[in-house]
Amino acid sequence: MRVAGRRDSDHRRRVNDVGAEGLWAARSPDRSLAELAARQEGVVSRGQLHLFGVSRHLIRSQLRARRWRLVARSVVLLDRGPVGESRRRWVAVLAAGPHAALCGVTAANLDGLRGFSDHLVHVLVPRGFGTRVPRLPGVQVHESRRFLTSDVHPTRMPPRTRTARSVIDAAGWSANATRAAALIAATVQQRLVPVSALRAELGAVGRLRHRRLLALVLDDVEGGAHSLAELRMGALVRRAGLPPATRQAVRTDAAGRRRYLDMFWSGLGLWVEIDGGFHWHGETWCDDMLRQNEITIASPDISFLLRFPSLIIRTRPGIVIDQLTRAARQALPHRQRPSHGLAHDQSDGTRRR
Repeated sequence: MRVAGRRDSDHRRRVNDVGAEGLWAARSPDRSLAELAARQEGVVSRGQLHLFGVSRHLIRSQLRARRWRLVARSVVLLDRGPVGESRRRWVAVLAAGPHAALCGVTAANLDGLRGFSDHLVHVLVPRGFGTRVPRLPGVQVHESRRFLTSDVHPTRMPPRTRTARSVIDAAGWSANATRAAALIAATVQQRLVPVSALRAELGAVGRLRHRRLLALVLDDVEGGAHSLAELRMGALVRRAGLPPATRQAVRTDAAGRRRYLDMFWSGLGLWVEIDGGFHWHGETWCDDMLRQNEITIASPDISFLLRFPSLIIRTRPGIVIDQLTRAARQALPHRQRPSHGLAHDQSDGTRRR
């Protein structure tokens, strides 16, 4: 990611100011080559071997005897075993040099993100270091002008960027805006990092693809929209000219149990419920219907209930906007009209701002 740089503060150093031993040695407790090899799954760089006193002659002899294997220009495997997914990550980050770190989806997956993978190993290096990195199949190298030592997690191995930066980078590198939004929503839903950290990271970057969308997504997620369907719904609400809804509004049903409404407009008495795929199974569907009946009975301020499957929100946004605006207009004669009003588009029957 090529973005505008930031001035370093006195207590923050750029990655390329780290000593020759690089990021791995700055926090490695290993006291022997065997401990290092165990920690790095048998994958080490030539530079690491030299730091442990292994000569070039010994490296060559071990490679000739086929006890060790050269898996990249400067990376050695200290056994003859296969190079699986976890070893591939070590090979990629070590081959990129002592100032590299895993990043993007690769780092986020290691930190617990589920549901996103592009089968590449993403590696971040300081601006200008990319030309020194050997090309490896399945490895994507990104250069960054603002790559700081504080961006790298201090203890997790292999070296990788902190989760907030990993997610924002991955969203910015996504060619698809829907995937970028989904990354943000999933990160918050899976409780990997708070919205405040993502917002701070977004504010720290320079030019970034999908930046405006990501800022809106963070606003929606912070308001309680934890699924991509709810994020899409937030965009449709804006297009329909409705004011922002209260997310996850608390209600008590007839039995005294706390329930949560996906979206609620108190000024209109309008409640919208968004159903993901798991709602479509028979037993779940019946339970949801009964639950909503109980909430409606116990809530005199609810006049309208609209329910939208996530599939409809994705594939037929026009009908969602149309039903939202018609429900709002039907409520307006009995309630205070929103200050901005609603405009009607005669061409297709939908209402917009």
